[in-house]
Amino acid sequence: MDLSIRGIRADEWEQGREIRLAALRDPIAHLAFLDTYEAAVERPDAFWRDRAEGASGSGDGKTRQFVAEAPDGRWVGTVTVLVERRADELRFGEPAKADQTHLVGVYVRPEARGTGVIDALFRTAVEWSWALVEPVERVRLYVHEDNARAAAFYRRFGFVSTGGRVAVPGHDTAMENEYELRRGAEV
Repeated sequence: MDLSIRGIRADEWEQGREIRLAALRDPIAHLAFLDTYEAAVERPDAFWRDRAEGASGSGDGKTRQFVAEAPDGRWVGTVTVLVERRADELRFGEPAKADQTHLVGVYVRPEARGTGVIDALFRTAVEWSWALVEPVERVRLYVHEDNARAAAFYRRFGFVSTGGRVAVPGHDTAMENEYELRRGAEV
């Protein structure tokens, strides 16, 4: 698949909203995201503009969203990287034990799955993480305990389970497992 992997621009909020809503309609969205289509579709345009601005190269540098763009301009995949420092406020899971990045919002459209899109997105996200001016020690992510397909990809890419687990917000028994990729690990 002929693709361009790149960071989003601040003015691409409509494309950002469209791919997020598509992700939230995916049959396994309940395992992959801490958001719902019903909640997201009701958000005003200002929310999506702010989200795109913050995740673009002109944002504050604490969030970066990457997309896989087809030759026709359609976004077929995305991943967002959150920069987490030990002193930062907690976003999800446990407080940062190290300066790290956190991969979230991972999505590849069904027609692009199995074509290498996810590998390209992850390579870009990890390379961006290692290139930060203030270095990070690791890249982490959480995966729902029932999302075996995602967990298998993360392991294949080089992420290893830390043994850390956190409760899924809003659920009594569901858990998310923490995976990490340490600086210097083979990818």
